[in-house]
Amino acid sequence: MQAAVALARRGLGRVWPNPSVGALVVGQAEDGTPILVGRGVTSRPGSAHAEVNALRQAGEKARGATCYVTLEPCSHHGRTPPCANALIAAGVARVVIGCLDPNPRVSGRGVAMLKEAGIEVVTGVEETACRDLQSGFIRRITDQRPMVSLKMAMSLDGFIGREGDGQVRISGPEAGDFVHGMRANHDAILVGIGTALADDPELTCRLPGLSGRSPVRVILDTDARLPLTSKLVRTAADVPVWLICGNDADRDRLAELSEAGVLVIKVPAPVGRVDPMTALRALGVRGITRLMVEGGASVAASFWQSGVVDVFSLVTGNINVGQGGIPPFAGLSLDEVHANPNYGVCHIGSLGGDRIEILRRRGA
Repeated sequence: MQAAVALARRGLGRVWPNPSVGALVVGQAEDGTPILVGRGVTSRPGSAHAEVNALRQAGEKARGATCYVTLEPCSHHGRTPPCANALIAAGVARVVIGCLDPNPRVSGRGVAMLKEAGIEVVTGVEETACRDLQSGFIRRITDQRPMVSLKMAMSLDGFIGREGDGQVRISGPEAGDFVHGMRANHDAILVGIGTALADDPELTCRLPGLSGRSPVRVILDTDARLPLTSKLVRTAADVPVWLICGNDADRDRLAELSEAGVLVIKVPAPVGRVDPMTALRALGVRGITRLMVEGGASVAASFWQSGVVDVFSLVTGNINVGQGGIPPFAGLSLDEVHANPNYGVCHIGSLGGDRIEILRRRGA
């Protein structure tokens, strides 16, 4: 099951709105030794699920074998037939499941179908790891919003940038690779309009060989101020750009952005800004399961104070910003963040010369 989890992680950020599932089919050699005969991960939406991919690879060797799968096999017809039926037709003898599917159309039904067909079923194997793998899918099903990963880079003296200087390099290349890796395994990345105006970022994944795994780029922009000349708009045809704005944003401006290839998402903004939960629900209904929030200070503070952050990754560089430094949470102190009883530190380590600390919501 651990191998199935590792396999499934390859699909994160690529298969939304579906969960990324890993499946291994294990048969027996002539001497009775277990042997891997098929493996699969969820394909892009509308294509085969993990179990079907693994069964295709196994062929006739799947008969009498054991299938290890990180998530309960689906039992309903969507864009593809039920995976439970595929396992039954392949003649597997045993199915080992990491965690049950929270989707009401599936939950428990896949297990029931397999048992009714005479297949031995084991559930809850490496369940914590499997639920962590599916955290975005589970969050979208249960709370109608994506899982939120907040990432922040902070200087040694406690700032995320310097007023008027645009983007300031705070961390080293190893931390940069880590961040781009995060981008690759999230469905979407979000920044506020302040960051978009100050830094003119591209928000793509620039790791060698992974440029095709850049996430959907989301701009939280109540008044639709994103310039048509920005890198984001100019590259909207290459990597999707979604702009979340208030219902009262200028129609002509929105028409220009739409013409340039930006998907405009209008939502209520009764207090003059888009509430984080409103933005998240708008993304969830469009299939986003894993969202990375990358800036800036106001957006970080609003998402944190709204209680929607599931994982917080803080990279601390070894440089000082000095005078004019921008605090990380727009008035909220880092001590308050660490003191939040709903979160616990799950990892502390190093990225080259930088320090990384990851906080996770308890129970998430």
